Amino acid sequence: MKGAVAVTRPDGGPEVLAAEVPVALVFDGTTQAVMMATPDDLGDFLIGFALSEGLIASPAEILRREIVAQPGGIEARAWLAAPASARFAERRRATVGPVGCGLCGIDSLAQALRPLPGTRALPLSTASGTRALDALRAAQPLQDATRACHAAGFWTEGGGLVLLREDIGRHNALDKLAGALAAAGITPGSGAVVMTSRLSVDLVQKAAIIGAGALIAPSAPTALAVEQAQAAGLPLIARSPRENRLVCYTAPAQTKDDAA
Repeated sequence: MKGAVAVTRPDGGPEVLAAEVPVALVFDGTTQAVMMATPDDLGDFLIGFALSEGLIASPAEILRREIVAQPGGIEARAWLAAPASARFAERRRATVGPVGCGLCGIDSLAQALRPLPGTRALPLSTASGTRALDALRAAQPLQDATRACHAAGFWTEGGGLVLLREDIGRHNALDKLAGALAAAGITPGSGAVVMTSRLSVDLVQKAAIIGAGALIAPSAPTALAVEQAQAAGLPLIARSPRENRLVCYTAPAQTKDDAA
């Protein structure tokens, strides 16, 4: 796999480490962001980033894309259809500062907490959350090899873990998953996004923008993440730091544990 690199330690011992390369996400010839990422599934990454950052409304707005290796990293390039291209150009004109990991290409506090689209809530119990996390832990080949990667998966009650993407960055993993869902024609609202990481507000925003049915994680969320998930109607299941168990943090999710 591209995401793992074999190295030899000074003591002669072999090791497998996670690959980390700069990936420039380029739209209509302009770099929107440069992410340190794992060089797997970059086509999914490009589409998913464009979707979760609101650059496109659907993959159909990408006319052409290519992945080009450069001496210092990799460029993931996309050319946008007219409506999306015009929106992107206007966004670039409004951006006065650098972009980076998390909240990409924004220039004001208001944009950092922009209104989110309402989601079609998928009621899930905490027992479902446990099953989803167990399935995710059992299906992470890059993490198993390197012990240094996050994962984002798509889980349904009937189908289990349907898709999985891994990356050194949790945001990158979610963007790759978003792109993979779009490429496969899977409606995000039909299942839950399940993460290996803590839940910060930017992950909630990305999940809401792509229309995920629920968001599940093994760690505690931030207070702002819960606030934004509630406002978007996004069911959020995560670990309570006080009770050390999964709980439903937002009203759309069921509050009764079906494992009792």
